[in-house]
Amino acid sequence: MSRAVIAGRMLDAPAPGKTDLEEAALLIDQSGTIIERAGRGTPQFDMLLRSPDVRKLDARSLLIPGLVDLHIHAPQWPQIGTALDLPLERWLGEYTFPLEARYEDIAFAEAVYDDLVPALLAQGTTTALYFTTIHEDASLALARSCLKYGQRGFVGLVAMDNAALCPETYRHASPEAAIDATRRFIEAVRKLPGNETGLVQPVITPRFIPACSDALLRGLGELARETGVRVQTHASESDWEHECVRTRFGCTDVEALDTFGLLRQHTVLAHAGFTNADDRERIRKRQSAIAHCPISNAFFAGAVLPVRHLIDEGTACGLGTDISGGYSPSIFENARQAVIAARMLTSGVNPDTAPGKRGSPGLEIDFAEAFWLATRGGAEALGVPTGLLRPGMKLDALELRMDIGMSFPEGPDCAANAVQKIVCHAGLHSVTRVWVDGKIVDVHGRGKQP
Repeated sequence: MSRAVIAGRMLDAPAPGKTDLEEAALLIDQSGTIIERAGRGTPQFDMLLRSPDVRKLDARSLLIPGLVDLHIHAPQWPQIGTALDLPLERWLGEYTFPLEARYEDIAFAEAVYDDLVPALLAQGTTTALYFTTIHEDASLALARSCLKYGQRGFVGLVAMDNAALCPETYRHASPEAAIDATRRFIEAVRKLPGNETGLVQPVITPRFIPACSDALLRGLGELARETGVRVQTHASESDWEHECVRTRFGCTDVEALDTFGLLRQHTVLAHAGFTNADDRERIRKRQSAIAHCPISNAFFAGAVLPVRHLIDEGTACGLGTDISGGYSPSIFENARQAVIAARMLTSGVNPDTAPGKRGSPGLEIDFAEAFWLATRGGAEALGVPTGLLRPGMKLDALELRMDIGMSFPEGPDCAANAVQKIVCHAGLHSVTRVWVDGKIVDVHGRGKQP
């Protein structure tokens, strides 16, 4: 790929609550890295516009960073929007585990993943952190789908061996079997043809503490230390799960994971709604992160994650769809719900309680913060150079059509108002073009465009 230039109106969020909107031109090198950004009115802007390989955005379009999904269960795509009225433990046993067991069939897995990855790209998800299943071949099929369609993927072979929770037909036979499978999977992903640049990365993935024996947790911690591979898991997701861990270890999920060596730089903890201040301090110390999943939390958590604390304290955080505990594949939708959930946490929800006692004042987040969580916040959690339209970053970006209700606002607060319009209204209908690693990908799922 030769050097390319993209010019037009651009919006990104370099920090929580801070947004920049300007007309600019980006120079992208052969590796897909932004090497220069010039604002309108500068000599360099005019020079870049004279490039033979310049793409000018339509006057009604806007370039934003690609969206990052920090928590998604790829094999659960066929049951999205199913049985969300059940408690978590029943939902897993009656629906989710039986579905995931089907991925022993590689043809079934390939069909699902070849549908899922393009669907997410069409929604603007340029980076996704995936749970798969215990099946190595099927999990490699997801990694191949990410490469095929051009998505930045972090793919985790699920490890689970606890016979007290996991079905006999869907668990690893022993801790050693799960650890060996994870080791093989790490090596296989790294050696996939077409993955020489590391667009797809393996992730060590204990499902959650209740599904894993002590020996498995300890062994995966040792493997993470040995290989330097990222870790993902669920933590303090619901009253049931949180209490399981407290009963078993006499401490929180975060403390237990740290003891096993699984709380590391760029470890991503899904949900974490019941983490306390000490847990959050430990997460920051280990340079780990939280995936906030506001939609699935509404169904399964029994509590609202106080994202305000995470932002104010500097705890790394981004957004996750948690398909299929969450019913929507859209990070835009989860950004909306993050704002709403924080508002409801702040105001309270019981009309029979006096206003002064009803909620937890001061815990709301604004639209600019939700936009940051969806873009740069998720990228920082994973430690990848994306989420901003700035020099040194990989060009992972979306072109949005700003029509009708999303038309550009005017005035001194135009950046903040544009962000609000995007968070409130953007979705599949407004994503017209997607770049990952500097390459345009086909949002209709037919593979990369030339």
